[in-house]
Amino acid sequence: MLTLRAFTFLIDLPGQPPDYIRPPGATTPRYIELLENNTHLVYPALAVLVLVLISLGILQAWRSEDMDGLQKAELKRSIINELRREVHGMSADAISKAVGVPSLKLLRILEEMQKDNILESRTDTRRLTTWKMKGI
Repeated sequence: MLTLRAFTFLIDLPGQPPDYIRPPGATTPRYIELLENNTHLVYPALAVLVLVLISLGILQAWRSEDMDGLQKAELKRSIINELRREVHGMSADAISKAVGVPSLKLLRILEEMQKDNILESRTDTRRLTTWKMKGI
């Protein structure tokens, strides 16, 4: 009888709490183990994701500075009108002030118009570039 009683103390009976339960720790969840076991895959994947997001942000910022076709056509029309008023040509700064567009955007448009054989530019000895209509 004594052996039976000692044997019942060794086994856990249903409905009775066990003697000791390990408290849950911060590293108990399985996803922590998954991350720790696969660090050679997780960190490079995160690095690639960050690089992709940065490049998408740069491309989006680059696109936002471009003008759509209608705005560009209106700007080209106003540039042509200003250059027709000044037959001898104008500098990019003077055109920028007359049209009301920042110089860097205006220079891109002027160079594009020069490639399309609408405008021509001349640079004098003072390194001042003068833009004028081609054929006038």
